[in-house]
Amino acid sequence: MAGFCRKLLTRQQEALPLQPVVLERAQHGISRRQISENALKVLYRLNKAGFDAYLVGGGVRDLLLGRLPKDFDVSTNATPDQIKQLFSNCRLVGRRFRLAHVLFGRDVIEVATFRGHHHQVNTNKNVSSQSSEGMLLRDNVYGTIEEDAERRDFTVNALYYNIADFSVVGFANGIKDLEARRLELIGDPETRYREDPVRMIRAVRFSAKLGLTISPRTEAPIHSLAPLLADIPAARLFEETLKLFLAGHGLETYRQLQQYGLFAPLFPEAAEVMGAGKNRYGRFIELALTNTDERIAQDMRVTPAFLYAALLWGPVETRTQAFMNEGGLNHYDAFMLATDDVLGRQVKTVAIPRRFSSVVRDIWQLQDRLTKRSGKRPHRLLEHPKFRAGYDFLLLRAELDPRLKELAEWWTDFQVANPVERQQPARGAQEAPAHAANESEPRKPRKRPRRRPRRKKDA
Repeated sequence: MAGFCRKLLTRQQEALPLQPVVLERAQHGISRRQISENALKVLYRLNKAGFDAYLVGGGVRDLLLGRLPKDFDVSTNATPDQIKQLFSNCRLVGRRFRLAHVLFGRDVIEVATFRGHHHQVNTNKNVSSQSSEGMLLRDNVYGTIEEDAERRDFTVNALYYNIADFSVVGFANGIKDLEARRLELIGDPETRYREDPVRMIRAVRFSAKLGLTISPRTEAPIHSLAPLLADIPAARLFEETLKLFLAGHGLETYRQLQQYGLFAPLFPEAAEVMGAGKNRYGRFIELALTNTDERIAQDMRVTPAFLYAALLWGPVETRTQAFMNEGGLNHYDAFMLATDDVLGRQVKTVAIPRRFSSVVRDIWQLQDRLTKRSGKRPHRLLEHPKFRAGYDFLLLRAELDPRLKELAEWWTDFQVANPVERQQPARGAQEAPAHAANESEPRKPRKRPRRRPRRKKDA
């Protein structure tokens, strides 16, 4: 195994040389004023204690691109235990790779020790293991900054801002690739994807988010290795899909996922429906993602539940019809059965938490309830806590289905004519009776009737 790793290391070094390029303070535009105060506190304390301390990865990349980073990560030669000794507000997390989280209220600065190569001799605190497919299971191997750069995924992430002299150090032509807007994987692409298949969807995410072109060598193995995503825990893929679709570039991300064959491993139910020639569901997903991107651009609230409801609407409709045709069920029973079936299958690949899946169900069930407009039903529906999400979903459906336009317009007009202030009651609170809603005076508590003493039976 050690000989194989040394050969692999040679292949990686031949693929992309890792010689560092240093930009002195006057050669780049990064200012400490652009870095969060808490990240600077961590960097300065590590440096003062005699350790190397660098801002690393996406934070440096985004600052060089003139973008505002969402997170600031730190890399150092201090071990997790040494970091914990320096910061009382630190906790150690992670099993695959040990990390230190330095907590400043809700702000978390992630601090990672420089990673080393797997062929190094392992100790109790320096352990690495891989699966038979080459996937890294544990990765607690520490090394130097050069080794750490080699272990990073893309060249544009192998960038380090040195707090000691305010220089930027770039490895593997990362600075040139950033200038050329090129996304290049460090090392042998097939090996790196096998180590962590999530790197394939990260490539798509960075390409869509930053406007980078994936290099031919980086994209070449993706189609054949896409099925490896089935080995990734469903909970991790849920977090990754949020980054894919809720970063303001969901439509372009979706199109690239389809282009590289990565959408089907994530959403097999939806891919199967669209593969059956029902492309209207693909158009519906694109419409939903366009709407989501626009809301994010306008700083409006978005929820993962609405997105998952759109992604899985095709399978629910198709499965409902199948249950009606094959099992002779009525629409309601077939629909409820299809809802359970689709969500039950989906959570095996992307684990949707119950707090979102329950809202997905509400949005779907409202589609049928919105067709019932007689009597007091419309007024009651306006009070439904998820009415707005269900109504917005109906509007999207109506853009592709002319038969729903009249229904969507009716609900739009009805809301204008009957404005209400919808507030979801506090969890656990009981809803007030309808007849008490218009009373200006609080109701007096009802007196409990006096209980008559029980008569004793004669002995």
